[in-house]
Amino acid sequence: MKTVTGTFEVTMLPPDTPPSPAGFVRLSLDKKFQGPLEGTSRVEMMATTDGKSPSGGYVALERFAGTLDGKSGGFILQHSGTMSPGAMQIGVLVSPGSGTGELAGISGSLEIRREGKQHFYTLHYTLDGPPPVR
Repeated sequence: MKTVTGTFEVTMLPPDTPPSPAGFVRLSLDKKFQGPLEGTSRVEMMATTDGKSPSGGYVALERFAGTLDGKSGGFILQHSGTMSPGAMQIGVLVSPGSGTGELAGISGSLEIRREGKQHFYTLHYTLDGPPPVR
C-alpha cells in the first residue's frame, strides 16, 4: 500500500435543482488536486443540508481525472460522511473497478482534512493492474 498527501481546492457550483420533497439537497462541486495526485474532479453529492448548517450528512460520487505518481488515468471515489460542530466523520473509498488508463486496477481509500479554508488529502492506494486476460 502506498500513501501520498497533498492539497485540493473546492469550488461549489450553483445548484441546478431545488431541494427534494424529502428536504435533501443535491450539490455539485469541482475540485483541483495538487501534489502526487494532480488533476481535477467533479463531485455529485446528495446532502441533508445545503452546507450552511454545521451539522448533517452526505453521500457522493466523485470522478477524478489526472495523474497519480506520474501515471495518468482516472477513478471514482465514493463518499459517505456526517458532520457536527465538534466532529467530522468522512469515509471515502476508491470504487472497485473504476480505474482507467494507467490507473486501472487501483484500490484504496482517501482521507480528507481541513485546516481553516485549506483542504488536505491522504490517499492510501495499491495499483495491482487489471486482471489478466484469458
